[in-house]
Amino acid sequence: MAFTEEFKVKSPFYLAGTRELTDSSWVSRGQKPTAPSLSSIKIKKKKKIVGSASSPGNQWERSLLSCPPETHTLAVLVFSWRSREERTGASDTTTDGLADLGAGSLVDQYLYDMRLSDETLLDISQRFRKDMEKGLGANTHPTAAVKMLPTFVRSTPDGTEHGEFLALDLGGTNFRVLWVRVTDNGLQKVEMENQIYAIPEAIMRGSGTQLFDHIAECLANFMEKLQIKDKKLPLGFTFSFPCHQTKLDESFLVSWTKGFKSSGVEGRDVVALIRKAIQRRGDFDIDIVAVVNDTVGTMMTCGYDDHNCEIGLIVGTGSNACYMEEMRHIDLVEGDEGRMCINMEWGAFGDDGSLNDIRTEFDREIDMGSLNPGKQLFEKMISGMYMGELVRLILVKMAKEELLLGGKLSPELLTTGHFETKDVSEIEGEKDGIRRAHEVLVRLGLDPTQEDCVATHRICQIVSTRSASLCAASLAAVLRRIKENKGEERLRSTIGVDGSVYKKHPHFAKRLHKTVRRLVPDCDIRFLRSEDGSGKGAAMVTAVAYRLADQHRARQKTLEPLQLSHEQLLEVKRRMKVEMERGLSKETHTSAPVKMLPTYVCATPDGTEKGDFLALDLGGTNFRVLLVRVRNGKRRGVEMHNKIYSIPQEAMHGTGDELFDHIVQCIADFLEYMGMKGVSLPLGFTFSFPCQQNSLDESILLKWTKGFKASGCEGEDVVTLLKEAIHRREEFDLDVVAVVNDTVGTMMTCGYEDPHCEVGLIVGTGSNACYMEEMRNVELVEGEEGRMCVNMEWGAFGDNGCLDDFRTEFDVAVDKLSLNPGKQRFEKMISGMYLGEIVRNVLIDFTKRGLLFRGRISERLKTRGIFQTKFLSQIESDCLALLQVRAILQHLGLESTCDDSIIVKEVCTVVARRAAQLCGAGMAAVVDKIRENRGLDTLKVTVGVDGTLYKLHPHFAKVMHETVKDLAPKCNVCFLESEDGSGKGAALITAVACRIREAGQR
Repeated sequence: MAFTEEFKVKSPFYLAGTRELTDSSWVSRGQKPTAPSLSSIKIKKKKKIVGSASSPGNQWERSLLSCPPETHTLAVLVFSWRSREERTGASDTTTDGLADLGAGSLVDQYLYDMRLSDETLLDISQRFRKDMEKGLGANTHPTAAVKMLPTFVRSTPDGTEHGEFLALDLGGTNFRVLWVRVTDNGLQKVEMENQIYAIPEAIMRGSGTQLFDHIAECLANFMEKLQIKDKKLPLGFTFSFPCHQTKLDESFLVSWTKGFKSSGVEGRDVVALIRKAIQRRGDFDIDIVAVVNDTVGTMMTCGYDDHNCEIGLIVGTGSNACYMEEMRHIDLVEGDEGRMCINMEWGAFGDDGSLNDIRTEFDREIDMGSLNPGKQLFEKMISGMYMGELVRLILVKMAKEELLLGGKLSPELLTTGHFETKDVSEIEGEKDGIRRAHEVLVRLGLDPTQEDCVATHRICQIVSTRSASLCAASLAAVLRRIKENKGEERLRSTIGVDGSVYKKHPHFAKRLHKTVRRLVPDCDIRFLRSEDGSGKGAAMVTAVAYRLADQHRARQKTLEPLQLSHEQLLEVKRRMKVEMERGLSKETHTSAPVKMLPTYVCATPDGTEKGDFLALDLGGTNFRVLLVRVRNGKRRGVEMHNKIYSIPQEAMHGTGDELFDHIVQCIADFLEYMGMKGVSLPLGFTFSFPCQQNSLDESILLKWTKGFKASGCEGEDVVTLLKEAIHRREEFDLDVVAVVNDTVGTMMTCGYEDPHCEVGLIVGTGSNACYMEEMRNVELVEGEEGRMCVNMEWGAFGDNGCLDDFRTEFDVAVDKLSLNPGKQRFEKMISGMYLGEIVRNVLIDFTKRGLLFRGRISERLKTRGIFQTKFLSQIESDCLALLQVRAILQHLGLESTCDDSIIVKEVCTVVARRAAQLCGAGMAAVVDKIRENRGLDTLKVTVGVDGTLYKLHPHFAKVMHETVKDLAPKCNVCFLESEDGSGKGAALITAVACRIREAGQR
């Protein structure tokens, strides 16, 4: 049997033709009813039915409830239910407030656009999801409205944290200072003391200095009260505004929100500003360890109690959320392992226009009257800062249209901010809501009727329900993303929540929970209130950070000797100059480690050279054979053909005959490859090892370096050894005209392009330099006139102990286990042969002390030479550097976390930077000596450079250039890369020698 209810309503209805009625709300957009139990609705006026609708098959007619709007007469809505039981079981919201439908219906129709169906909410959720992806993407982030900022919070408490911590919680008109003690006695206990301080409006809108001085003053007051001013405690700073965070303790304010307008703060590091404010006082000191967003703090607080908590939500003065995102999706931070908390800054959702169809005229009016028009548009639709003001604007407009309050307005009602969000909460209270509405309207200088109070109550309901619904829509997007990230069919998750609206509004939390569960039915969600605010969370982040910081300090102390100051580098330069003088002097040359060897190269190309020349380039584990065609005149240029050959380990460590026979075999292969078998050509031999050169074509090997150990070569002329190997083969003959060092070859190659090039530098497998010295200073060769290129052999700098105070325990360890202990000490600090080994030794030290890899050392990491120097270049150059690090560490048999990868990268950076700086200090000594030799105030000079470390490492060259500029300010030094290696230089020296020899014969 049908059951009917009748309700008196006031016309007009504004319903004709466009409205539909559902079980879950009075009037809803584009949604089918969900309760077939409501079978029909009729409108009676003066006992006549003037409009009706029925629900055949759950589908309501679009011409629903048309009612003549000509007069404000009473009408009756008749609701028919199939049975009393079905009416009783239907959703309460169906007929919510039907007793007062006269005013309620009017408001419902007026605020139709603020009443969002689930279909609309799912659409908004989808839009939000797209905006999240934009914020995470490297290319789309700059223009994304939802910024998705990395927080650098990767860890939750592990139970080993302990100590006393301070926390500052600044995110609205009040801020808190907290003292937190964390004890690790197996039970994980947290004790807290806190005090709330107000921020006067004048300070909120004054200068940044005033604001941070006020905060420092309150902090001092709190510490004095607790008698802890004498302690230097670690502090976590909850700073709840949009920030660009670059480290855990460095955060740049992007823009003020929530009514703050302090000048001189946007774009600056808030941690630095508070540190300066504390320094200005000078009466206490603290260690600011972490800056976190209030949502992050809330998540960490609740995460302490519930390990499923991976989302933080604030709905208070402002609104924001954070969640744990997979590192592989965060383009702004390198690395793909683990998760990081993302501060979404969701208040700005819609700032790009994506919510324009959802925003109402009242939202636009609020925005225009705000301190930040066009910004934080989503926050202005949902947060406590604006909720009361939205209600006020609606009341004003409805009164102006004579739909409420008898068309009367008051100055108080017309004043911004006079209808507060707490009024909304009280009006919607379980008891006496209508009476409270009456009190608020009277306070605003109005004389409301009962219907006005009912309408105000309904307006509050609609505004706060929309807020909860919009929050739910964006939370649904976050939950779906986490669910997909985890690949789970059903997600179980906890949301930590804080904020005055969530906690104090009587229905907000319940509406939010219900809507979220409707929108994501495949997620089991628990909402956990953060009972003690976000301050405890900041302290928790700080406690974790402090534990990590202790470990970081231990690492930094170890790395400190590898980080050289300006003064230390100047001292290295001074000592290099001293050793250069000792090497040039006949008297001290024998004992000098930097040998400063004459090369007998006294001329550079003049452009008249021509002919075909062979060149050999031997200076490491690979060597090249080249055919160089030099042309002069109008077609002046150099044409080159070359082939690279490797030298097997057995040849490097066998006999001299075996090594040179291998070299000759490669020359024969090359000549055949070029179709020149049996041709006799002049040959230049680039031989990049310490030699005593007695003439251009006679060079005595002093000692092997770079891992070579071939016997029977040291003390012998390498030209003779090469010629003997050629004769043993009896296939061809070559005229060895010049033997040169690779640095000399590099200088000549670049000298062909740039007449200012008077210095050669190699930084590759090994390292060395040469330069044009005045003949009067080259005491080992007779003659005073002109200049001669001096091969410095600077790799041996420090072999006499003059660099011992700069060498670290790691340099000593690398040297001790090398093939030539005690020799080439400078080279072992700067060249590609050894940097990887230095890094490996540092990593082993860290791991042994539990500062890396959780204290577990793999057998592979113990293997000498396993950490190749090429890894340094990869680690520092790849835009996905931490991915690269992890791949390398996996190759070494090490399971690493993101933090481990960051530490490895830092070690690589420090070791490579020191190498570049030491190289720069040596080069500064060279160019300054050239300048002083010539008695110049300033010198313009070019350095020709070659070598894999210089060319392939992403930062080596830049750091070296900066160091030279810093240490030799009176020299204008250009660096020219030798694009085709030192082989071309040997051929050019040969070409010059042949030109001079032919001229002499003529």
